[in-house]
Amino acid sequence: MFFYICSAFMHQAKYTCKNHFISMNISIIVAIASNNAIGKNNDLLWHISKDLQRFKKLTDGHFIVMGKKTYFSLPKRPLPNRTNMVITDVPGEQIDGCLMAWSIEDAIEKMDPEKENFIIGGGSIYRQFLPYANKLYLTRVHKDFDADTFFPGISLDEWELTEKENMTNDEQNDFAYSFETYKRK
Repeated sequence: MFFYICSAFMHQAKYTCKNHFISMNISIIVAIASNNAIGKNNDLLWHISKDLQRFKKLTDGHFIVMGKKTYFSLPKRPLPNRTNMVITDVPGEQIDGCLMAWSIEDAIEKMDPEKENFIIGGGSIYRQFLPYANKLYLTRVHKDFDADTFFPGISLDEWELTEKENMTNDEQNDFAYSFETYKRK
């Protein structure tokens, strides 16, 4: 079966196969600082327990898609009760317990068309998937951080804030943060 991306529907990741359209439900989940920082030295910049709990709750039972560096930065691999898909540019590479993809298009073809599919990083993977995503789950950390990896800017002309929960009294951290959900307009 041959799939191709319809450029007119790129932001909704629409595919055609024998004249039937399948809409992939692609969401990005990420924690970003005020300066769009997301990581340094292939590690997170903070430890927010409530963010990790939210991540687990949202992604449990779903496909999670990531680059190889992100996969190897996880404290537990593969993440349990999820289909872990790793994108690599090494032809034929296999990682135990993971579904492999060799391009963004290959990853989209392998996603679950019946469920929400989550993009979990890293920086390059986020940039490449942003045009295909129809939902963003952000943990917005209200502080700047020194980093070497950044999330691309989000245009409010393209995204509508649908939910926001401010978290101001987290005793584990010296900064406020909020959980925000955006839907593509």
